[in-house]
Amino acid sequence: MAVQSSFKNMSLCLLVICLVCSALLAGVYALTKEPIDAAAKAKNEAAIKEVLPDVAVTIEEERTVDFEGATYTYNLAYDELGNTVGCAINVAPSGFGGPISIKVGFDINGVIWNTKVLSQAETPGLGAKCVEPAFSDQFKGFDPAQKTLAVKKDGGDVDAITASTITSRAYAEGLALAAKVFDAIAQTPMPLEADVEDSAEVSGSDPVIPSEVEESIK
Repeated sequence: MAVQSSFKNMSLCLLVICLVCSALLAGVYALTKEPIDAAAKAKNEAAIKEVLPDVAVTIEEERTVDFEGATYTYNLAYDELGNTVGCAINVAPSGFGGPISIKVGFDINGVIWNTKVLSQAETPGLGAKCVEPAFSDQFKGFDPAQKTLAVKKDGGDVDAITASTITSRAYAEGLALAAKVFDAIAQTPMPLEADVEDSAEVSGSDPVIPSEVEESIK
């Protein structure tokens, strides 16, 4: 005898389907979360090394700083003697297709060493060219204290991507923001904790970026 369709039967069927789908999704998430997180961590670490001076041998664990109502993440870098040699800052200006996640590396004088796009959703063939060296290499050695981080159309010193002024403007604005965040970090007194054996100490009254880490290995 065929089972007659009813609201109760349909509800039970839908419930079972939902439970099965939820279990499958949870299983897939559990299986893929670790490798996805590991890949993201590796990509971030590679980007940090790419945007910082070559003499950086120790990268500190990620810190955060509050600036103008928002929180930004950054990493300090040290040479083999424990001296601070750079700072990598994450910013995410809004481009044409959404946020453009950029890691910006500075030397201790606030000059941009290099930049790296971590993610973007700009138009292929247009704004997406922001990841190409033809555009991004112009920021290597760019000193925000001497030049203006804005596209030339806005009176700055940045060459925009052809037909992609919005993306170019967002990129430049993101780097200008990173420069301001760098200045805030450099003026924030706090102890440095370089990743060296035992401990590394500096006076809490010294600015973060220009300071030298004095090893106190005993």
